[in-house]
Amino acid sequence: MSKLDLGLPNYDSLFSTEEERQESRLEKIVSIPIDKISDFKNHPFHVTMDEDMLKLIDSIKENGILIPALVRPKDDGTYEMISGHRRKYAMSHIGLTEMNVIVRELDDDQATILMVDSNIQRENIYPSERGYAYKLRLEAMKHQGKKIDLIPDEELGVEYNKQTCGQLDHKLKSIDVLANDMGESRKQIQRFIRLTYLIEPLQEMVDGRHDSEIKIAFNPAVELSFLTVDEQYDLADAIVANDRTPSLAQCQEFKRLSHDGELTTEFIQETLEAEKPNQKEKLSFKMSEIDKYFPKDFTPNRKKDLIIHLLENWARKKSREQER
Repeated sequence: MSKLDLGLPNYDSLFSTEEERQESRLEKIVSIPIDKISDFKNHPFHVTMDEDMLKLIDSIKENGILIPALVRPKDDGTYEMISGHRRKYAMSHIGLTEMNVIVRELDDDQATILMVDSNIQRENIYPSERGYAYKLRLEAMKHQGKKIDLIPDEELGVEYNKQTCGQLDHKLKSIDVLANDMGESRKQIQRFIRLTYLIEPLQEMVDGRHDSEIKIAFNPAVELSFLTVDEQYDLADAIVANDRTPSLAQCQEFKRLSHDGELTTEFIQETLEAEKPNQKEKLSFKMSEIDKYFPKDFTPNRKKDLIIHLLENWARKKSREQER
């Protein structure tokens, strides 16, 4: 039998002061075990051991955590991270087991919006990360809106919603609200979201994190997102095999043929095998081949500058030898 709720005050409220009740509602910084904090479900941002992470680790070793993480409680007594994934990763790497956090009660949509907003302004974010973040936030905004109707965007294949704004007496598309919040145009938001329709190898190429170190430009990648999954895998294989990416015009042709059901594996391969008019011979090598010659804190730009400096010295030395 369920307990009847008569709306009467409970025992604790009867015998606690108003000051105590207000104090219990205040958010506090508490220390909890790191192993009780799980990552946010579908967290779109990669947490890796890169140059920025090394700097964060050094900062934590020297100064500790200056800003507490934000978590929300879960039903099983553990917590879900909202903001602080990189700090948690760095602390775990150092061997720390306790983390200062603020515990806040949040529903799924509130948590999603806070998670995105706390990460989206970071300096180094991959294009695909931004796409997934925009997509998650847009979905959360859709859930929070009133009188929402889904509207398909026929041009880019993105669903957005229509939200009634009572005080303004007109209707706003939530994607326009998101664009305004993010400082982007609506079209650019849609383009980023299109990247989430790419298979993982192509997303890695757009981000510049593919093992082959091949990089696809943003606008061609948006066009490729309209290909079927099988077509995208065929294309990814052809790109790696030929060490060459398709031009924007070629991607648009792939999209047209895919829409008409006429894009074949053979056509993709033949297109990538053909030399583009502006294709020039390039010298390329993997960073892993030269990393051992540089200090760990050297950025790619510092490595490039040093290489050019050494080559200039070598060229001057060769020139002097030829003059003798």
